[in-house]
Amino acid sequence: MDVISLLLLAVGLSMDVLSVSAVTGFGLGKLSSKQMIRMAVAFGGFHVLMPMLGWLAGSTIVDLISGYDHWAAFLLLALVGGKMFIEGVRGGEKVDADSILGVENLLLFSIAVSIDSVAVGLSFSLEKVTILIPALVIGATAFVFTCFGVYLGNKTGHWLGRWSQIIGGVILFGIGLRVLLAHVLI
Repeated sequence: MDVISLLLLAVGLSMDVLSVSAVTGFGLGKLSSKQMIRMAVAFGGFHVLMPMLGWLAGSTIVDLISGYDHWAAFLLLALVGGKMFIEGVRGGEKVDADSILGVENLLLFSIAVSIDSVAVGLSFSLEKVTILIPALVIGATAFVFTCFGVYLGNKTGHWLGRWSQIIGGVILFGIGLRVLLAHVLI
């Protein structure tokens, strides 16, 4: 695979990462550098791991997860988005970033935004393309897009106060719904 094609693929696979990280930064307020890096490492790491799993497992893993991957992504994004929305409407405290970005939630977020990478690994396997370099490029791109998304979200979220939680919650729910509808309607 040529470099330009690989970079375009990596950018395409990182668009959900950019959206989710921007909305997370926007809705949760100022995320610390530590929280941003933890999120970027998780998202980037899963974007390395998932294509490798697809490449190693071939079509078996894709067949196993394709029936419910979109439901898992939708439920996670809808639950987090709903929690942010409700807290914003109530006017209470901002949703705690540490609880949203805890190990379990971050693991689920990471799976939700990287699940499409499994199919990419499968296609590389079928085309006899080695996986290490593409997986590292995809992961590095996801890492950078996460940092950029959180930075943008942090900068814009302060302007709107509690409305940022409401808007962020609606957007996360919308992203989850888009993932679900894209799979259900196809």
